[in-house]
Amino acid sequence: MDRFTLQGLNEARGQRQAAILITNLASGLVRLVRENDLGLDLMIEPALGEILPQRFRSAHSGLVRTAEGDEFFLTVHVPPPRLVVIGAVHIAQALAPMARIAGFDVTIIDPRTAFATQERFAGVALMPHWPEEALRRLPLDPFTAVAALTHDPKIDDMPLQAALAANCFYVGALGSRKTHAKRVERLTAAGLEEADVARIRAPIGLAIGAQSPAEIAVSVLAEIVDALRKRGMAA
Repeated sequence: MDRFTLQGLNEARGQRQAAILITNLASGLVRLVRENDLGLDLMIEPALGEILPQRFRSAHSGLVRTAEGDEFFLTVHVPPPRLVVIGAVHIAQALAPMARIAGFDVTIIDPRTAFATQERFAGVALMPHWPEEALRRLPLDPFTAVAALTHDPKIDDMPLQAALAANCFYVGALGSRKTHAKRVERLTAAGLEEADVARIRAPIGLAIGAQSPAEIAVSVLAEIVDALRKRGMAA
């Protein structure tokens, strides 16, 4: 790998961007393709153009053989997925450890210091600040999931707007359909487009009949994993 390719890879990783190193096994040539470059005229094998989006979603490296018999090795570099939970509530207490086991970096944001405590969230990154301040320190990106769980518009609405603006791969909010209808009214009144607001998963979680906080956490994590593995796919 030449130094310019290595520099490009390091830049992509530093900026939490997904990238794939394409190594032509016959020639030894190595090429870097960032996920942000897909759709551009990259002058690559058509077969690779079809498989790269899937590899970005799966994060799976491996050998690819084209119909013409050419062989390439794809080395996939995808940022570790993050989960930012707004609200140090009971659902978050169950969701955080499960998400960590599933491979997510988890951060809990809640300005209510009585809730955001290490006693309730042992070993989890806590930010006991208002979301406006917390997200200045922890910028959102397309490899971040945001789950707003407080039921409090003063806490939830701002990070939901920030998550939509940052194109987070998952944006979910707790609340009934009636609660969400009021949320939609607030967000559209704040200037958000209806299409953007429609990206919010609400009521949050897959419809599995969850009742307890732990069951709701399971449904939320399942929905997040589903969204992660379907990034970039048409709805």
